[in-house]
Amino acid sequence: MAIKKLGKQTVQFKNPPTIISTATIVGPKEGEGPLRSYFDRILTDDLYGENSWELAESKMLRETVKAAIEKGDKKISDMEYMLAGDLLNQLMSTSFAARDLGIPFLGIYGACSNMAESLSLGSMLIDGEYADYLVAVTSSHYSSAERQYRFPLELGNQRSLSAQWTVTGSGAAILASKGKGPKITHITTGKVIDLGIKDVNNMGAAMAPAAVDTIVTHFKDTGFKPEDYDLIVTGDLASVGKEIAQDMIGDVGYDMSKVYNDCGLLIFDNEKQDTHAGGSGCGCSATVFCGYIYKEMKKRNLNKVLLVSTGALLSTTSSQQGQSIPGIAHAVRIVNDV
Repeated sequence: MAIKKLGKQTVQFKNPPTIISTATIVGPKEGEGPLRSYFDRILTDDLYGENSWELAESKMLRETVKAAIEKGDKKISDMEYMLAGDLLNQLMSTSFAARDLGIPFLGIYGACSNMAESLSLGSMLIDGEYADYLVAVTSSHYSSAERQYRFPLELGNQRSLSAQWTVTGSGAAILASKGKGPKITHITTGKVIDLGIKDVNNMGAAMAPAAVDTIVTHFKDTGFKPEDYDLIVTGDLASVGKEIAQDMIGDVGYDMSKVYNDCGLLIFDNEKQDTHAGGSGCGCSATVFCGYIYKEMKKRNLNKVLLVSTGALLSTTSSQQGQSIPGIAHAVRIVNDV
């Protein structure tokens, strides 16, 4: 019997995992944004000393894992699992980093929802007593994502106003069966939702319905309401998707306006940095959560947070074949006091 299951899609943990440490590395543009003081390392060169952006992203993920482990006063050998993914074909950045780290590795792909997905699965492993320590991590890189999903940078294509800027960054969180830090008490696993959006330059609109479905399901499964949270934050809907999500959730009777924000809006100053609709990418919710949100929780300026990382499950093949963009969102409830 699934004794930890609540409602349709939510799990309540009997022994909530603790997030004992986090670490972040971001690119130069992210380091110029509003959250610059929350990041552990800001690169001055987005090649990070490597010969390609893909290898730079892999190095960024690898070094973020090392930093999070060190900040948690642990060793790489203490990590029983690494749950991680990225946006590139065959999880290239993550797999190469896993090769170098030597931690037992579970690769995941939920596009930009990877941070919440890795936290969700990692929490199940720890609450199920399959591990005492593990790392949940993800990454993205503007330049590697652009040339895989859109256009070579050298072309200088004009971006539409609904387009988002892929975050160059990596965020890692160390989960433990005991210790000091915010705890993950519930997760709500999302469903794939597709309302027919085909515009790859408007992924906020494509992902918003999935975010709405997961958030509303979380409320119905748990009985929580928006006012039970200090912050409800989606992954990377940015300005277009956030407005759609807030309106759709309002239509079913939940007013999130006082506590709702989006990582894609927090990480950049859209007007000053010319990021159009805002940030996106696996690194978006990863760096905002592991940087800003986690540090504010440690200061107890935030005590109850619902992280809802969102992902657009398109591929280069599906876009070329004229397919619509499926969306996914996973929710993780993190609190200071259980």
